[in-house]
Amino acid sequence: MAKRMKQQDTSSSVWRKIDRLTGNPSANLRVLDLFAGCGGISLGFHSAGFEIAASMEIDELAAKSHAMNFCKGASEKEFDLHSKARDITKIDPEQFVSELGLGAPQDAFDVIVGGPPCQAYARVGRAKLREVAEHPEAFKVDPRANLYLRYMDYVTALQPLALLMENVPDIMNFGKHNIAEEVSELLDQMGYEARYSLINSAHHGVPQMRDRVFLIAFRKELNATISFPQPTHHCELPQGYGRTRIVALKHIKAATESHYVQADVGHTDLPPAVSTKEALHDLPPITLHKEGKLKRGARRFTELLKYRNIPQSKLSTYALQQRNWLGFEAGEGIYDHVLRCLPRDTPIFEAMQQGDEYPAANKVANKLFEIEAKRRGLLRDSDEWNTLHRQMVPPYPVGSFPNRWWKLREDGPSRTLMAHIGKDTYSHIHYDSQQGRVITPREAARLQSFPDGFVFAGTMNPAFRQIGNAVPPMMAKKIAEEIKVSLTAALSKTRQSTAAE
Repeated sequence: MAKRMKQQDTSSSVWRKIDRLTGNPSANLRVLDLFAGCGGISLGFHSAGFEIAASMEIDELAAKSHAMNFCKGASEKEFDLHSKARDITKIDPEQFVSELGLGAPQDAFDVIVGGPPCQAYARVGRAKLREVAEHPEAFKVDPRANLYLRYMDYVTALQPLALLMENVPDIMNFGKHNIAEEVSELLDQMGYEARYSLINSAHHGVPQMRDRVFLIAFRKELNATISFPQPTHHCELPQGYGRTRIVALKHIKAATESHYVQADVGHTDLPPAVSTKEALHDLPPITLHKEGKLKRGARRFTELLKYRNIPQSKLSTYALQQRNWLGFEAGEGIYDHVLRCLPRDTPIFEAMQQGDEYPAANKVANKLFEIEAKRRGLLRDSDEWNTLHRQMVPPYPVGSFPNRWWKLREDGPSRTLMAHIGKDTYSHIHYDSQQGRVITPREAARLQSFPDGFVFAGTMNPAFRQIGNAVPPMMAKKIAEEIKVSLTAALSKTRQSTAAE
């Protein structure tokens, strides 16, 4: 009896949302962004015409960044409410909606987006996932998976018309099972039709090769068509990405049994993927470190650096997009173009070839050391010789993590940006040897497709972490546009059907 009443409540809340949207075609589609970070997905949906009604993020600086970008012009009270860091495991959906003053929980949001951290997926299993449908507090039972189960609890409680989940390719082969497929099966039981796909952002205008799984689901009452964006750029992914994809797709079943959709990767007639040079060429060069003027310490975003003096006609389409993103225009320059102090490595960065990884960098360092040791007339294995070696050659073993260092290629997209880029940034060394440096937060933001007017709370390292954790906004926008088209078409059919009756 209780289960039947719950199903009736769910149906009525879904239809209330449908009635609101069909009764007023100009009504906003309201989004809740869970595990929002600084707002990569939010920005994509915002730019596609959705209303970012609320977000939840546990990291204080990321939550503040989100509010700084999506609560512009809000009152101090409203800003404080939306910038508050919250732990999804410690606040119930009803309490969350009440805190924000958004009315009845099941009526508050039309779309839920986000991606629980991948650590949450280990050993979840179908049986555990199914507990969510019957027991909304099942997330409390298994701390290994509580973040993931909590996400599903919010879906159960808030009943969105549509949802988007994003995560790393490993979720299709995590703990010897395919989490994305199991999520789709659970959503089917919860009244949703779901599909997921493995998509690389480089095929969609982002200057970065970033494989991620995107899962889209709609309430079955809508009879909406699930589709994924068509590629706009061509990119031949390096061999390593191919191997990763093979492993990730290991548990994909036959097409008739799986919710997986093979992504269209385009063809050679499409424009080539946006290159790192197209993404970064108009940003001002930094040479303070070569002049001995760069000191260690926290880097704050207080100094305006003007763009390079390049005629508009010479700017790449991508650079113009990032400068002039509607609502996030930057003006005459940027504030977060600051550099990490790495004095030992500047000569190595200068001598490395584009595309070089750590083994090549280590050879370069040793060669530079040998030249300097010879110039000083040092005896091999003397104390002076060993001291100079420690000063000039990185201590990392060549055979461990060979891609720990990588120098960008100017003629192609970047490799995947990760959250740990905030620790050392060696994974993304600038392609310009004359600058001999790693990238800045703003350059990382450009490679992630954040517009220049998007701001990050905190100092350099937290900003790097926020950027690396984010979904590229341009990729999120492409997904959002597909969801909006499907929702709009489904609601239009519902409106016509209602009018006919």
